Amino acid sequence: MDFLHNQLAIVQGRLSFVTTDHIDWKLYVQAFSWAVTLFESYLLLRQYPLYSKTEPPAALKKDFEPGAFEKSQAYGKDKAKFAFVSGLYKQTLDSLLLHFGFYAWAWTAASSLVGKFGYGADYQIPQSIAFVFVLFFGSTIPTLPLSVYSTFVLEEKHGFNKTTPALFVGDLVKSWGVAFFLGAPFLAVFLKIFQWAGDRFVPWLMAFMISFQLIMVVLYPTVIQPLFNKLSPLADGDLRSRIEALASKLKFPLTHLYEIDGSKRSSHSNAYFFGLPWSKHIVIFDTLIQQSQPEEVEAVLAHELGHWFFMHPTQMLLVSQLHIFTILALFPAFLHAPPVLLSFDFAPSIAKNPPTIVAFLLFQMILTPVEAVVSIGMNAISRKFEFEADRFAVELEGRVRENLGAEKAEGMGDMGERLGRALVSLHVKNLSTVWVDWLYSAYHHSHPTLTERLKGLEYYQAAKSKKE
Repeated sequence: MDFLHNQLAIVQGRLSFVTTDHIDWKLYVQAFSWAVTLFESYLLLRQYPLYSKTEPPAALKKDFEPGAFEKSQAYGKDKAKFAFVSGLYKQTLDSLLLHFGFYAWAWTAASSLVGKFGYGADYQIPQSIAFVFVLFFGSTIPTLPLSVYSTFVLEEKHGFNKTTPALFVGDLVKSWGVAFFLGAPFLAVFLKIFQWAGDRFVPWLMAFMISFQLIMVVLYPTVIQPLFNKLSPLADGDLRSRIEALASKLKFPLTHLYEIDGSKRSSHSNAYFFGLPWSKHIVIFDTLIQQSQPEEVEAVLAHELGHWFFMHPTQMLLVSQLHIFTILALFPAFLHAPPVLLSFDFAPSIAKNPPTIVAFLLFQMILTPVEAVVSIGMNAISRKFEFEADRFAVELEGRVRENLGAEKAEGMGDMGERLGRALVSLHVKNLSTVWVDWLYSAYHHSHPTLTERLKGLEYYQAAKSKKE
């Protein structure tokens, strides 16, 4: 442990200028946040002309019914316009909040708020919690019209919205409630660790955050998700039999198999699994069941179980922990940096002893350009994992035959072809874009494009045939 702290101390020594030099951090944040927004707008402008194409890629022509491709292009064009305008609107709002000292005002407002309950300046944790929620509502409420437009105009126009105004408001209130009842205790423990551990907080905070993530794995499906969706056991039938047999052959620790009422809000579809290593749960959207044949849904689940087989969620968790560790390792220099707070209009009396939560949120804003680059790297890793899971589905027959014999592998030889059909069907029915600019995709997409995945499936199937 001492070795770790010594290395972290070296890092802090190299960043000591943060505590003394009067850098215009507000200008820096303004400049780089606008640079990121303008870059994202540029990517949209690269993508937008592709929505004017009149035909799908040659390999997909046969999969589109008359008029379906035109609907897909129109949907993509409308979403791009909305993303362009909403991105600039949000950035303008953030820029104005920064310019007029909203963060400093929010800390003062939080002080007044907790003061009404008898908490003075010495009670930094209650004030910090109030500060975060003042920021949350101050930045969320002005963007509510965007959510309303997206749900009731954009999605409604293209036939996907199933959300009623009452359900929209109910979801909003419940999500705010969940944010408070989970966020407040999380922040309290988060800040208490800083108070207890001092500058040696990094390993303790890492342990807490990993523990919190594991707790959420249990809490989300059992407590949080039922507030918004109904999870029902998947009905007996061909699909359930296929999935249970697949899980058994792979020794996937399936505990529950659920159908979720995704159609309550949208016509979009999905499937996923979650849980602890010894107890997994599979969730399938009712829209996916309605839109696909059982054998195609089985292929989609074969892909998902490929992620489990290769331990992709665990690898992504480790990568994310490394990312969090790097952020925390850099933070102490900013934790004791009055010039940073002064740059964001905080009063000298507050800046001389920076509140932990204020310093951390400002530090996060300073990292904006770095996080944009990190997101590209995370997308690249995710896309690699998607290809590996596709390959797993193609090669599944061989794995099962090798481990359990030819009889158990019967009927699995066309799993890759079924997965390809399912992907095409889902893209067509969800009006997903089939023409994608490579740079736009690299920045925004955690999954390869449809044409990339289909080419990958063809390659894996050809390689499989050569082996046979």
